[in-house]
Amino acid sequence: MEALDEYIDLSYIPSQPPNNFQSFDIYVPKPRNTSHEQPPLICFIHGGAWRSEDKLDHAGLAHRLASFTGYVVAVPNYRLSPRESTEDNAIRHPDHAKDILRFLEFVTTWAGPHGTSVYNSNKLCLIGHSCSAHMLSSIFLEATQGEDSLRPSAELLKSTKAIIMSEGIYDIDLLLSSFPAYKAWFIEAAFGRRSTYEEASVTKMDPRMEYHHLRWLIVHSKGDTLVDEAQSEAMYQHLLRSVPHVKRNFEKLIEEHNDILKGVDFVKLVGQYIIDNVPLCI
Repeated sequence: MEALDEYIDLSYIPSQPPNNFQSFDIYVPKPRNTSHEQPPLICFIHGGAWRSEDKLDHAGLAHRLASFTGYVVAVPNYRLSPRESTEDNAIRHPDHAKDILRFLEFVTTWAGPHGTSVYNSNKLCLIGHSCSAHMLSSIFLEATQGEDSLRPSAELLKSTKAIIMSEGIYDIDLLLSSFPAYKAWFIEAAFGRRSTYEEASVTKMDPRMEYHHLRWLIVHSKGDTLVDEAQSEAMYQHLLRSVPHVKRNFEKLIEEHNDILKGVDFVKLVGQYIIDNVPLCI
Protein backbone atom coordinates (compact mmCIF):
# COMPACT_ATOMS: atom_id res chain seq x y z
CA MET A 1 0.00 0.00 0.00
CA GLU A 2 1.22 3.48 -0.87
CA ALA A 3 3.08 5.33 1.88
CA LEU A 4 1.06 8.16 3.41
CA ASP A 5 1.63 10.89 5.95
CA GLU A 6 -0.84 10.43 8.80
CA TYR A 7 -2.00 13.03 11.29
CA ILE A 8 -4.12 11.56 14.06
CA ASP A 9 -6.49 12.94 16.71
CA LEU A 10 -6.66 16.51 15.46
CA SER A 11 -9.36 18.60 17.16
CA TYR A 12 -11.90 20.42 15.02
CA ILE A 13 -13.54 21.89 18.13
CA PRO A 14 -10.76 22.91 20.55
CA SER A 15 -11.28 21.81 24.15
CA GLN A 16 -9.30 20.95 27.26
CA PRO A 17 -8.90 18.08 27.60
CA PRO A 18 -9.37 17.27 23.89
CA ASN A 19 -12.64 15.50 23.06
CA ASN A 20 -12.02 12.40 20.94
CA PHE A 21 -15.59 12.63 19.63
CA GLN A 22 -14.77 16.00 18.08
CA SER A 23 -11.49 15.08 16.43
CA PHE A 24 -10.38 13.76 13.05
CA ASP A 25 -7.57 11.89 11.32
CA ILE A 26 -6.10 12.88 7.98
CA TYR A 27 -4.14 10.84 5.43
CA VAL A 28 -1.92 12.61 2.92
CA PRO A 29 -0.50 10.71 -0.08
CA LYS A 30 2.81 11.63 -1.63
CA PRO A 31 2.45 14.00 -4.62
CA ARG A 32 2.19 12.13 -7.92
CA ASN A 33 3.05 14.95 -10.31
CA THR A 34 5.31 17.96 -10.49
CA SER A 35 2.50 20.51 -10.63
CA HIS A 36 1.87 22.73 -7.65
CA GLU A 37 -1.85 21.99 -7.74
CA GLN A 38 -2.98 20.72 -4.35
CA PRO A 39 -5.29 17.68 -4.36
CA PRO A 40 -8.95 17.75 -3.37
CA LEU A 41 -10.02 16.61 0.10
CA ILE A 42 -12.19 13.52 0.55
CA CYS A 43 -14.08 13.39 3.84
CA PHE A 44 -15.45 9.99 4.89
CA ILE A 45 -18.14 10.17 7.59
CA HIS A 46 -18.67 6.84 9.34
CA GLY A 47 -21.99 5.19 10.09
CA GLY A 48 -22.97 3.11 13.10
CA ALA A 49 -26.66 3.88 13.74
CA TRP A 50 -25.80 7.23 15.36
CA ARG A 51 -24.42 5.30 18.36
CA SER A 52 -21.25 3.40 17.46
CA GLU A 53 -18.03 3.18 15.42
CA ASP A 54 -14.89 5.29 15.48
CA LYS A 55 -12.74 7.00 12.87
CA LEU A 56 -9.94 4.48 13.48
CA ASP A 57 -12.28 1.69 12.34
CA HIS A 58 -11.93 3.17 8.84
CA ALA A 59 -8.20 3.82 8.67
CA GLY A 60 -7.82 1.02 6.11
CA LEU A 61 -10.54 2.48 3.92
CA ALA A 62 -8.94 5.92 4.17
CA HIS A 63 -5.59 4.46 3.08
CA ARG A 64 -7.19 2.71 0.10
CA LEU A 65 -9.10 5.82 -0.98
CA ALA A 66 -6.01 8.02 -0.71
CA SER A 67 -3.88 5.49 -2.60
CA PHE A 68 -6.45 5.00 -5.37
CA THR A 69 -7.23 8.67 -5.97
CA GLY A 70 -4.04 10.43 -4.89
CA TYR A 71 -6.28 12.77 -2.89
CA VAL A 72 -6.11 13.64 0.80
CA VAL A 73 -8.62 11.79 3.00
CA ALA A 74 -10.01 12.94 6.35
CA VAL A 75 -12.13 10.85 8.73
CA PRO A 76 -13.88 12.62 11.65
CA ASN A 77 -15.52 11.39 14.79
CA TYR A 78 -18.71 12.93 16.14
CA ARG A 79 -20.74 12.63 19.33
CA LEU A 80 -22.72 9.40 19.58
CA SER A 81 -26.08 8.64 21.16
CA PRO A 82 -25.66 6.57 24.34
CA ARG A 83 -27.00 3.03 24.19
CA GLU A 84 -28.81 3.70 27.47
CA SER A 85 -30.17 7.17 26.79
CA THR A 86 -31.69 9.45 29.45
CA GLU A 87 -32.73 13.08 29.36
CA ASP A 88 -29.46 13.94 31.11
CA ASN A 89 -27.07 12.20 28.73
CA ALA A 90 -29.04 12.24 25.48
CA ILE A 91 -27.26 13.06 22.22
CA ARG A 92 -30.03 13.41 19.67
CA HIS A 93 -30.47 14.64 16.13
CA PRO A 94 -29.30 17.18 15.05
CA ASP A 95 -26.40 16.99 17.55
CA HIS A 96 -24.44 14.42 15.53
CA ALA A 97 -24.88 16.39 12.31
CA LYS A 98 -23.96 19.64 14.07
CA ASP A 99 -20.57 18.12 14.87
CA ILE A 100 -20.09 17.07 11.25
CA LEU A 101 -21.04 20.56 10.10
CA ARG A 102 -18.46 22.03 12.50
CA PHE A 103 -15.87 19.63 11.09
CA LEU A 104 -16.66 20.55 7.49
CA GLU A 105 -16.53 24.26 8.25
CA PHE A 106 -13.21 23.70 10.01
CA VAL A 107 -11.52 21.94 7.09
CA THR A 108 -12.54 24.72 4.67
CA THR A 109 -10.42 27.20 6.65
CA TRP A 110 -7.80 25.03 8.38
CA ALA A 111 -4.19 25.99 7.69
CA GLY A 112 -3.17 22.32 7.70
CA PRO A 113 -0.87 20.23 9.90
CA HIS A 114 1.98 22.32 11.27
CA GLY A 115 0.46 25.32 9.47
CA THR A 116 1.12 23.86 6.01
CA SER A 117 -1.83 23.36 3.66
CA VAL A 118 -1.98 19.84 2.17
CA TYR A 119 -5.22 19.99 0.14
CA ASN A 120 -7.33 22.33 -1.94
CA SER A 121 -10.06 23.52 0.42
CA ASN A 122 -12.15 24.64 -2.58
CA LYS A 123 -12.55 21.01 -3.69
CA LEU A 124 -14.32 18.91 -1.07
CA CYS A 125 -15.76 15.45 -1.79
CA LEU A 126 -17.95 14.00 0.97
CA ILE A 127 -18.82 10.35 1.57
CA GLY A 128 -21.57 9.38 3.99
CA HIS A 129 -22.25 5.75 4.93
CA SER A 130 -25.48 4.52 6.53
CA CYS A 131 -26.64 7.07 9.15
CA SER A 132 -24.07 9.64 8.04
CA ALA A 133 -25.79 9.79 4.64
CA HIS A 134 -28.72 11.20 6.63
CA MET A 135 -26.40 13.68 8.36
CA LEU A 136 -24.92 14.99 5.13
CA SER A 137 -28.37 15.26 3.56
CA SER A 138 -29.60 17.16 6.62
CA ILE A 139 -26.81 19.68 6.10
CA PHE A 140 -26.92 20.08 2.32
CA LEU A 141 -30.71 19.99 2.01
CA GLU A 142 -32.97 22.52 3.65
CA ALA A 143 -35.50 21.60 6.30
CA THR A 144 -39.07 22.47 5.30
CA GLN A 145 -40.29 22.30 8.91
CA GLY A 146 -38.89 23.76 12.11
CA GLU A 147 -35.58 25.54 12.62
CA ASP A 148 -32.82 25.24 10.03
CA SER A 149 -30.06 24.58 12.57
CA LEU A 150 -27.73 22.88 10.09
CA ARG A 151 -27.28 25.65 7.54
CA PRO A 152 -23.79 25.51 6.03
CA SER A 153 -21.85 28.64 5.20
CA ALA A 154 -21.79 29.94 1.66
CA GLU A 155 -18.09 29.03 1.52
CA LEU A 156 -18.77 25.40 2.45
CA LEU A 157 -21.58 25.15 -0.10
CA LYS A 158 -19.31 26.56 -2.78
CA SER A 159 -16.36 24.33 -1.86
CA THR A 160 -18.30 21.06 -1.77
CA LYS A 161 -18.24 19.53 -5.24
CA ALA A 162 -19.60 16.01 -4.70
CA ILE A 163 -21.53 13.99 -2.13
CA ILE A 164 -21.53 10.19 -2.25
CA MET A 165 -23.95 8.33 -0.02
CA SER A 166 -23.86 4.56 0.47
CA GLU A 167 -26.35 2.25 2.22
CA GLY A 168 -28.05 5.39 3.49
CA ILE A 169 -30.94 5.99 5.85
CA TYR A 170 -33.12 8.79 4.49
CA ASP A 171 -36.82 8.18 5.24
CA ILE A 172 -37.07 6.97 8.82
CA ASP A 173 -40.78 6.10 8.76
CA LEU A 174 -40.17 4.03 5.63
CA LEU A 175 -37.22 2.34 7.34
CA LEU A 176 -39.37 1.42 10.33
CA SER A 177 -42.04 -0.04 8.08
CA SER A 178 -39.41 -2.52 6.87
CA PHE A 179 -37.51 -2.93 10.15
CA PRO A 180 -39.88 -2.09 13.07
CA ALA A 181 -37.36 -3.35 15.67
CA TYR A 182 -35.01 -0.50 14.73
CA LYS A 183 -37.21 1.97 16.61
CA ALA A 184 -36.28 0.57 20.02
CA TRP A 185 -32.81 -0.51 18.87
CA PHE A 186 -31.48 2.91 17.83
CA ILE A 187 -34.01 5.35 16.34
CA GLU A 188 -35.52 6.44 19.66
CA ALA A 189 -32.07 7.02 21.15
CA ALA A 190 -31.04 9.14 18.15
CA PHE A 191 -34.31 11.02 17.54
CA GLY A 192 -36.43 10.60 20.65
CA ARG A 193 -39.81 8.91 20.94
CA ARG A 194 -42.21 10.10 18.25
CA SER A 195 -45.29 8.78 16.53
CA THR A 196 -43.77 9.83 13.20
CA TYR A 197 -40.30 10.88 12.08
CA GLU A 198 -41.46 12.69 8.97
CA GLU A 199 -39.88 15.97 10.06
CA ALA A 200 -36.46 14.30 10.28
CA SER A 201 -36.75 12.43 7.00
CA VAL A 202 -34.47 14.02 4.41
CA THR A 203 -36.65 12.85 1.52
CA LYS A 204 -38.96 15.69 2.62
CA MET A 205 -36.23 18.35 2.45
CA ASP A 206 -35.60 20.78 -0.41
CA PRO A 207 -32.29 21.55 -2.11
CA ARG A 208 -30.51 24.67 -0.95
CA MET A 209 -30.84 27.22 -3.70
CA GLU A 210 -27.32 28.60 -3.22
CA TYR A 211 -25.77 25.93 -5.39
CA HIS A 212 -26.38 23.99 -8.57
CA HIS A 213 -22.88 22.61 -9.14
CA LEU A 214 -23.06 19.90 -6.47
CA ARG A 215 -23.01 16.33 -7.78
CA TRP A 216 -24.70 13.49 -5.89
CA LEU A 217 -24.06 9.75 -6.19
CA ILE A 218 -26.26 7.25 -4.34
CA VAL A 219 -24.81 3.77 -3.89
CA HIS A 220 -26.51 0.66 -2.56
CA SER A 221 -25.26 -2.91 -2.36
CA LYS A 222 -27.35 -5.85 -3.51
CA GLY A 223 -26.08 -7.73 -0.47
CA ASP A 224 -27.20 -5.22 2.18
CA THR A 225 -29.67 -6.82 4.61
CA LEU A 226 -29.51 -4.08 7.27
CA VAL A 227 -30.84 -1.18 5.16
CA ASP A 228 -33.05 -2.00 2.19
CA GLU A 229 -32.73 -0.59 -1.29
CA ALA A 230 -36.06 1.20 -0.86
CA GLN A 231 -34.21 3.83 1.18
CA SER A 232 -31.76 4.65 -1.59
CA GLU A 233 -34.42 4.48 -4.27
CA ALA A 234 -36.62 6.95 -2.36
CA MET A 235 -33.70 9.36 -1.98
CA TYR A 236 -32.68 8.99 -5.61
CA GLN A 237 -36.21 9.75 -6.81
CA HIS A 238 -36.40 12.75 -4.45
CA LEU A 239 -33.12 14.21 -5.70
CA LEU A 240 -33.95 13.39 -9.31
CA ARG A 241 -36.90 15.79 -9.04
CA SER A 242 -34.99 18.55 -7.30
CA VAL A 243 -31.27 18.70 -8.18
CA PRO A 244 -29.55 18.87 -11.59
CA HIS A 245 -26.76 16.32 -10.99
CA VAL A 246 -27.62 12.97 -9.40
CA LYS A 247 -26.63 9.41 -10.30
CA ARG A 248 -27.11 6.03 -8.68
CA ASN A 249 -25.35 2.68 -8.68
CA PHE A 250 -27.31 -0.20 -7.16
CA GLU A 251 -25.65 -2.96 -9.23
CA LYS A 252 -21.89 -2.89 -8.66
CA LEU A 253 -21.65 -3.90 -5.00
CA ILE A 254 -22.80 -7.24 -3.59
CA GLU A 255 -21.36 -7.33 -0.06
CA GLU A 256 -23.17 -6.79 3.25
CA HIS A 257 -23.87 -3.33 4.70
CA ASN A 258 -20.49 -2.75 6.37
CA ASP A 259 -18.47 -5.31 4.43
CA ILE A 260 -18.50 -3.12 1.33
CA LEU A 261 -16.09 -0.79 3.13
CA LYS A 262 -13.49 -3.53 3.62
CA GLY A 263 -12.77 -4.41 0.00
CA VAL A 264 -11.62 -2.78 -3.20
CA ASP A 265 -14.88 -2.58 -5.19
CA PHE A 266 -16.29 0.29 -3.10
CA VAL A 267 -13.00 2.19 -3.35
CA LYS A 268 -12.88 1.72 -7.13
CA LEU A 269 -16.51 2.78 -7.55
CA VAL A 270 -16.47 5.93 -5.44
CA GLY A 271 -12.83 6.75 -6.13
CA GLN A 272 -13.32 6.76 -9.89
CA TYR A 273 -16.48 8.85 -9.52
CA ILE A 274 -14.50 11.40 -7.51
CA ILE A 275 -11.61 11.49 -9.98
CA ASP A 276 -14.02 11.93 -12.90
CA ASN A 277 -16.13 14.63 -11.26
CA VAL A 278 -13.58 16.46 -9.12
CA PRO A 279 -10.34 16.24 -11.09
CA LEU A 280 -7.04 17.48 -9.75
CA CYS A 281 -6.84 20.12 -12.46
CA ILE A 282 -9.71 21.83 -14.29
